[in-house]
Amino acid sequence: QVQLVESGGGLVQAGGSLRLSCAASGLTFRNYGMGWFRQAPGKERELLSGIDWSGRNTYYADSVKGRFTISRDNAKNTAYLQMNSLKPEDSAVYYCAARHDGRPGGWLDEYDYWGQGTQVTVSS
Repeated sequence: QVQLVESGGGLVQAGGSLRLSCAASGLTFRNYGMGWFRQAPGKERELLSGIDWSGRNTYYADSVKGRFTISRDNAKNTAYLQMNSLKPEDSAVYYCAARHDGRPGGWLDEYDYWGQGTQVTVSS
């Protein structure tokens, strides 16, 4: 049974930082591409960042480029999203997801497994 479990969300002031973690189990993590998405109330789920199986290739949406950094530790079966210079508009539920072809980026329906999400709230 595949599980992706996000952690690290919470309440932070604008300009602050958070580090999200996504712990994976039940799959061969080193083969999977990983993505971080978010969904705010009334909005569609959007891809923020992706990383390929090796960690060498990454993707960032324009909205987070230069502020967020994705990484992974295949020995720990964990992906991370370091979020700096947070803004109130970054408030959302953040999800990690895994895709079996090992690629970064892509569309929602290209991801095979999803976590349950973690809330991030940025106060002004």
